Amino acid sequence: MAKSKFPFRWRFLLLLPVPLLWCVAGHYGWLQFLEDRTIDWRFRYRGEIEAPIKVVYVDVDSRTVDEIGNWPWSRSYFARLCDVLVNVAHVRAIGFDFVFSTLGKAESADRKRLAEGDLAFARFLYPDPGPPVVLGASYVAQEFRASEGRILNRVLPLVANGLGDLAAIEPPEVTTLEIRGHQWSPRNVGLIDTIGGGARTVPVWAPSSVGPFYHSAAQLARLYWGMPAGSIHVGGDYMEFVWPDGRVQARVPLRDGQLVDVNWFSKWESDYNRRESFSIVFSFAEMLRSQIPAERETAEKYFAQQEWKDAVVLVGPVDPLMQDVHPTPMDDPPVPRVGIHGNLLKTIVSGSYLRRVPEWEGAVIVLALTVLIAGLAISGGSRSIVAKITALLMAALYVAVTFELFRRFRVELPLTIPLGSAFTTSFAALIWQVVVEQKQKGRIKGMFRTYLSPHVVERMIESGQDPQLGGHDEVITAYFSDIQSFSAFSELLPSAKLGELLNEYLTVCTDLVTEHDGTLDKYIGDAVVAMFGAPVPLPDHAYRAALTSQLVHRQLAVLREKWKGENDKWPELVHRMQTRIGLNTGLAMIGNMGSHTRFNYTMMGDNVNLAARMESGAKQWGAYTMCTEATRQQCEAHGGDRIVFRPLGRIKVKGRSQAVPIFEIAGLKEDVTDRTRECLGLFGQGLEKYYVRDFAGAGALFRRSAELEPHIPGRDPGIVSNPSLVYIGISGHFQIEPPPENWDGVYEMKEK
Repeated sequence: MAKSKFPFRWRFLLLLPVPLLWCVAGHYGWLQFLEDRTIDWRFRYRGEIEAPIKVVYVDVDSRTVDEIGNWPWSRSYFARLCDVLVNVAHVRAIGFDFVFSTLGKAESADRKRLAEGDLAFARFLYPDPGPPVVLGASYVAQEFRASEGRILNRVLPLVANGLGDLAAIEPPEVTTLEIRGHQWSPRNVGLIDTIGGGARTVPVWAPSSVGPFYHSAAQLARLYWGMPAGSIHVGGDYMEFVWPDGRVQARVPLRDGQLVDVNWFSKWESDYNRRESFSIVFSFAEMLRSQIPAERETAEKYFAQQEWKDAVVLVGPVDPLMQDVHPTPMDDPPVPRVGIHGNLLKTIVSGSYLRRVPEWEGAVIVLALTVLIAGLAISGGSRSIVAKITALLMAALYVAVTFELFRRFRVELPLTIPLGSAFTTSFAALIWQVVVEQKQKGRIKGMFRTYLSPHVVERMIESGQDPQLGGHDEVITAYFSDIQSFSAFSELLPSAKLGELLNEYLTVCTDLVTEHDGTLDKYIGDAVVAMFGAPVPLPDHAYRAALTSQLVHRQLAVLREKWKGENDKWPELVHRMQTRIGLNTGLAMIGNMGSHTRFNYTMMGDNVNLAARMESGAKQWGAYTMCTEATRQQCEAHGGDRIVFRPLGRIKVKGRSQAVPIFEIAGLKEDVTDRTRECLGLFGQGLEKYYVRDFAGAGALFRRSAELEPHIPGRDPGIVSNPSLVYIGISGHFQIEPPPENWDGVYEMKEK
């Protein structure tokens, strides 16, 4: 017995470097991305919570951009909006999640109109002490040109790195308005930066050569409490909000003398977040000027809602094309970053700060948990199943404690490093036991097999390396599908039922894609993006994609009948659901794309974009599956005549100069009726006359084919047009306004 205890003790000493290495990894933040993920899980376990402050988000969304136009806008829009929100809606403060910079004005912009807008905004902001409006300041634009022409660098100064000479620290880029040829910066500006561009940690202040700059959320909290400028003080590990008489309104604990971890109160899409489109709010603001009493009364009622009174309004971009989105602890899909400022504001006003344990306490936890779990895991040799189960239960208990402490007290106990240390030390000790006892080799191999999917394991074994960033060119068929008029579904159905409907629909689509050896790339809302021919090469990928498209339409018809049979569960709109599909075959970049820490197997390139254009363009041609000539040729080469195509003409899609022959997939050979074949024949004859400029003859043939179309508006559910009707319109137009003499039959699409 004495011999067995001696090596047992020595094993602990020899394995001590393992937990020490984990502590080093924790100190340098090498595994912070994993720890952050566990924090996400803790937030979601805690759930959404209510805040003691009303925050209203005014979204600069796609609708607003469509109505007002592309950036930059005249700042008179913001002046009028702020004036109404402050003086009519009686909000306490307004914050902007962008920097109004003179550098953002394009040379082609109407400079006079922009200057007038700057002047209007300045007149609103100028009076002392000024309205409760906080404008953005940022270090994102790192390189800039000084007034004397020198190129300087602007970097967020971190207190933890040492500040050095304050006079050498460049201030952030601030909001600047052009007033009669001069540059003027408003008083209330706030930082909108985060650490690493993420959504977790925020510098609530930054020193500079011209004085400290405070974060937008801190400035908004000051205005929310009605405190004057100069009320924020930073000293040591705290930021304080101090009244002129010395009373402390709030004390914010700082990490590294500058940083605060954001306590996320809710998801972006949540009942706790009131959101309004900028265009809607601005429209009501303009209605206050209306000469029509009813319109003014409607606007007054809108701004008299209790949701506005004493609220803090955050105006920021939410359109994904503006690329100001990021995943959050409560949202996996990227959401607008303006939510960071809203949740930091709630954190400050509520005083609900997240608390990290000091690093030395974390090291004690790592060593204690490692000794406890590793000791249990290897005690009694391979026969002590009870000890090993107890070790797992202790690990599970520690996980439960970390989640409960976070939920109840907002305490962030380290999870990744202690568990990683405990399990790797235990694993190393178990391997040692296996070598010594020569009994558990097969079991260890089985453990690895259960941790990873067999497909991933086999691919990693074959490649001999972990997945890497990058890709290669491959001829594939790209597949894009989208539900017709999906926005109407979103407006009509509550979120729970919309999710149920989408899940059922997407399950059918995905199953059919994978059943025919396609690879699901991603979901984009209701859209399905897939590829055929990668990662496993398929010579008949075009045929498989075309076949899948028709089976999707067939199965959707089954779903429509099912939904109709569920009585009043679904509205009439669901019973008419249709989907459009676009296909294109060609060379594309295939591989792992993304960052070094997160990437996906995906496709990209011009041919992928063209497939997307086929899907979106199908609407203009009254088709429900549209593809390019390349797809048709490849499909017929490997699938024979089972897929029935209808030529739709030659088009130039927006963004491309070369004409592309396009085709509708009319259906599978076994499903196409004699009536439909007659329709396709008449349509083809009409197209021939169309190309020789006999538009009257073409229109007559298209009218005949329209009567035989398989999809007829008013008769078939969800059908709004068909190719014959589209060409009747085009031919009629050309009879009145003939195309130029050099017309080659190409139709140029005006929309994407």
